[in-house]
Amino acid sequence: MLGIKVESYRSEYFEGVKSLWREVFPDGPPWNAANVAIPAKLAVQPELFIVALDGVEVVGSIIAGYDGHRGWLYMLAVSKSHRRRQIGSALVQEAEARLAAMGCQKINLQVRTLNAAVVEFYKKLGYVIEERISMGKRP
Repeated sequence: MLGIKVESYRSEYFEGVKSLWREVFPDGPPWNAANVAIPAKLAVQPELFIVALDGVEVVGSIIAGYDGHRGWLYMLAVSKSHRRRQIGSALVQEAEARLAAMGCQKINLQVRTLNAAVVEFYKKLGYVIEERISMGKRP
């Protein structure tokens, strides 16, 4: 991870995160678009929006959340040009540390069923598949 810095999101990183998310999540739903998701996150626990920088270039990001009961990880992204350099692991570890400092004792995340590589990534970081049915509703 030589030369990579992990820090809290700042407004000057917007275009970099937007480009990163377009690269990593090309088929993402409209509610995950940067112009929707970033302002929403900045309104609630902005300290849980973390980026990885190579100089001034945004090369990674993660969003976390904590509701007082469980923590969640969202939108972990690392640019294709910077993968396999432990950036994703560093982002997850930073999010975990920030959640733990808030009193969080369990962290959840969701991975799309067909994304086996990401499942393996999280397994290497100690996450396990739990028998659950994920349900959702857009109000």
